[in-house]
Amino acid sequence: MMKFRFRRQGNDPHREKIKQDLFAFSKTVEHGFPNQPSALAYDPKLQLMAIGTKSGAIKIYGAPGVEMTGLHKDTAAVTQIHFLYGQGRMLSLLDDNTIHLWEIVQRENRSHLVELHSFNLPGRPGIESTSATRVTVMLLKLSCDLLALGTEGGGVHFLELPTLTLLNKSLFQDEIMQSVPEEYKCGKSLGPVESLQEHPQDSDKILIGYSRGLVVLWDLNSRHVVNLFLGKQVGLMSLKWLSTLFWAHFWWFLLNSVCRSVFLIFVLFILGPFPCKAVNKILWRTTELGAPLVLFSGGMPRASYGDRHCLTILQDSSHVTLDFTSRVIDFFTIHCTDKEKEFDDPSALVVLLEEELVVIDLQMAGWPTVPAPYLAPLHSSAITCSCHISNVPPKLWERVISAGQQQCPLQNYENWPICGGKNLAPDPKQKELLLTGHEDGTVRFWDASGVSLKPLYKLSTASIFQTDCDHNDSLMQAGEEEWPPFRKVGCFDPYSDDPRLGIQKISVCKYSGKLVVAGTAGQVIVMVLSDEKSDHMIDVATVDLLQDREGFTWKGHDRLPPKSGSVVFAPGFQPVVLVQCMPPAAVTAVTLHAEWNLIAFGTSHGFGLFDYHRRNPVLARCTLHPNDSLAMEGPLSRVKSLKKSLRQSFRRIRKSRVSGKKRAVVYSPTSKVQEANAQLAEHDAEVTPVQRRIEPRSADDSLSGVVRCLCFADTFLRDGTHHGPTMWAGTNSGSVYAYALDVPSQEKFSEQSVEALLGKEIQLMHRAPVVSIAVLDGRGNPLPEPYEVSRDLAKAPDMQGSHSVLITSEEQFKVFMLPKVSAKTKFKLTAHEGCRVRKVALSNFTSVSSEEYSENALVCLTNLGDIHVFSVPALRPQVRYDCIRKEDISGIASCVFTKTGQGFYLISPSEYERFSLSARVITEPLCRVDVERPHDLSAHSPTLPPQANGTHKTQAESKAAETEELLYEMRSALSSPVLDSPNSSADITLDTTGELTVEDVKDFLMTVDEAENNFRNIAEEDGRPPGILIN
Repeated sequence: MMKFRFRRQGNDPHREKIKQDLFAFSKTVEHGFPNQPSALAYDPKLQLMAIGTKSGAIKIYGAPGVEMTGLHKDTAAVTQIHFLYGQGRMLSLLDDNTIHLWEIVQRENRSHLVELHSFNLPGRPGIESTSATRVTVMLLKLSCDLLALGTEGGGVHFLELPTLTLLNKSLFQDEIMQSVPEEYKCGKSLGPVESLQEHPQDSDKILIGYSRGLVVLWDLNSRHVVNLFLGKQVGLMSLKWLSTLFWAHFWWFLLNSVCRSVFLIFVLFILGPFPCKAVNKILWRTTELGAPLVLFSGGMPRASYGDRHCLTILQDSSHVTLDFTSRVIDFFTIHCTDKEKEFDDPSALVVLLEEELVVIDLQMAGWPTVPAPYLAPLHSSAITCSCHISNVPPKLWERVISAGQQQCPLQNYENWPICGGKNLAPDPKQKELLLTGHEDGTVRFWDASGVSLKPLYKLSTASIFQTDCDHNDSLMQAGEEEWPPFRKVGCFDPYSDDPRLGIQKISVCKYSGKLVVAGTAGQVIVMVLSDEKSDHMIDVATVDLLQDREGFTWKGHDRLPPKSGSVVFAPGFQPVVLVQCMPPAAVTAVTLHAEWNLIAFGTSHGFGLFDYHRRNPVLARCTLHPNDSLAMEGPLSRVKSLKKSLRQSFRRIRKSRVSGKKRAVVYSPTSKVQEANAQLAEHDAEVTPVQRRIEPRSADDSLSGVVRCLCFADTFLRDGTHHGPTMWAGTNSGSVYAYALDVPSQEKFSEQSVEALLGKEIQLMHRAPVVSIAVLDGRGNPLPEPYEVSRDLAKAPDMQGSHSVLITSEEQFKVFMLPKVSAKTKFKLTAHEGCRVRKVALSNFTSVSSEEYSENALVCLTNLGDIHVFSVPALRPQVRYDCIRKEDISGIASCVFTKTGQGFYLISPSEYERFSLSARVITEPLCRVDVERPHDLSAHSPTLPPQANGTHKTQAESKAAETEELLYEMRSALSSPVLDSPNSSADITLDTTGELTVEDVKDFLMTVDEAENNFRNIAEEDGRPPGILIN
């Protein structure tokens, strides 16, 4: 009879259908700046920008909301990207020497980025090694039907586009060496191909530059050398044509690694006769209303500014050197590419840096920066915490935006120059804010309503305290009178002036506009949103959490001294009260109840309750155990006792050995019974779930007094008939403290003070750390937020039925009935799943079938990176998803859930991964890019067998493109070679061959005989007066 009692019931089809309508897991979009960018490309016709990363990802960006991501199968760095002009296709070269063709395709009225072909260049059997066929440079012809590949071994190979078919036109050094004079050979090879350029007027000729200094003009049809340019200087890095609009001939420019001769004399004129670093890349853009615009990166004097990352902009007498805080990967200009127009007239400069993207407005006076609506560097200062606010009230939203616009008056995203594609996503039904706390003491507000994570407002807490920042800034400003005229650009600043400023916890009341931020040095700041500028003093209160307990001495960092006197604050969130916890340990938990004018905060020593209306401490409770010695040293302490930690470790080992021997002796008579029970449990595995044995934790463990969570609730604590304000605190040792609060009415706030009385104290059996505490009403629903009921923004909670409290520890979930605190139900997560709870939240899931139906659920992230969803208050498992790799400890620690079933976690220091657990609420890119292609591979792509000359996946029939129409537009792209030639991402040292001085100028200038020979070759070919050659 009893064997049927615990048998599991079969799955209810109706319930399974409901679960499918409620829950669905998907990773939707990545917010922030790509980690470790390595390549950059731009399509001026489609107005799309592509960024490649060292992890093998390709991200395409257009107008805000237009985003597409492609990922190579192999995790190899993307070294080069080239757009096929206006076709919605692009080529990528990876560090593993493979070439990939990508295409933007339309599926379900949406655009996706898919990979069509891949190709690996083979070597000549028995002749060339693998390294000899390594691709160093790629040249995409203007007609977009031919791709030339320069290799490490000096060969040039040609692929037909868009099929990536290797043509029988390969050019090797053997053919080139036949035309080279005997005195130039010297038994040496020509070196790798460093640059390939197409002839501006004759597409059948290409210019090939070898690292040894030889430059060859090669005719593709007749397969012969048209001209040779013998460079005396080795170390050639790249070359290009520069066509002028006034002369009938072309100027030749050679760049070498000593100082890139293209601007050799020009740089000497600007910077004087000093040893300089290499000029990595140069752009020349003509303007209708003034002198040409010259832009180049590098070229700074080595001794004075060799460690700076610079880009110089020159136009007539205007000269600005942009000083960045991270390395320049590549840059391009957005300018007119219409062949009917005579001038380039650049409108914007886009610079891809290692840690951020910077856009400069080239049309406004002073060349100011343009705020970016996406690709914001989240890690401008390291992220230390985050907080999400759902359904932001319109009034708060407008006030935050207004405060941000007063900080940055030019913050207008409508002028964003990269505006390709169309965002098809509907306007969000509600506004969402993501708040991030940073190491430098700032809190940044982000618009998380859609695909683009837009910066709205920046709040700094450093101005409240006395630090060395102001003094250092004044010294820097006084010393920056040097020339060239540097200008700091960008917001990436990974260095914090004082680590004690770091933000640890954030709590917001979205209805009253109050904000609480807590920091590393025990500072808790209460702020109020104001629309006006203010000049006032900050009230400071100190709360001693040790309560004069003897035997404890703080060995950590000192508190941050607040500024004396009045402080000027800009419109936005302005501090009104500073509560200083003593000892000044990092704040581990904080919560705010604006309707009661109360804040609660906790550290590793205890927790406190503060009335910020009366500026009066209400409660201070020490949670330290007598053996909590590590809690007195702090995270920034340099005097941690190694002897104590070793002594504690040996004590634990000795205790475990002794207890193990005792258990063996005491329980030996029943060991056979336990074995029998284990065997019986194996046979009844389908009847009852297997539970792992959980060892109780010792009360002597270090940091057992750390306060992990705090919450306020209006519930039943004293008896079952009278409800009132309460405060709950949970610690690292499994202790839960519940206080009944006597809060005066709104009219008597100034007359009466708040009082707190300990009502309940709960000790969990296994002393597992308490992660979260939440009070549920009589229907099992979470209690509404402050002001929601009084302002008719939410239904009043059920005060007729019995309330319950949901306590989540690292090992289990447990529901206790109130006010008796009797256990109602529980789920042992660690015993069943073998994992521990790291993050938990209560979310509301709305059915995708009916907007009227919704359920509250408990969402849990474990230390294994998987997400579990449980029903509330029954705690029945609903779904489980694998979300984060268990090795990604920082990603798990940074995860934050929303109240609508979404979440964020850091996949890198600069990127948030957004995911959704809801089948209805999904934030993902919905965009469309309309393109016209001469070859439609997505519609017809027959499969061909692999060929010996390469690895082919698919191939389509080729069709000639309209070269004349594309000639002028692609000319600007050809004049913008990828930075750090040949690969924009390669960590190539460009300045190791020597330094440039006035004496070295003679080495760069050719002899009279060489000049006459080169001029004669040009004149014979073109029938025009020769140009000027600098080699």
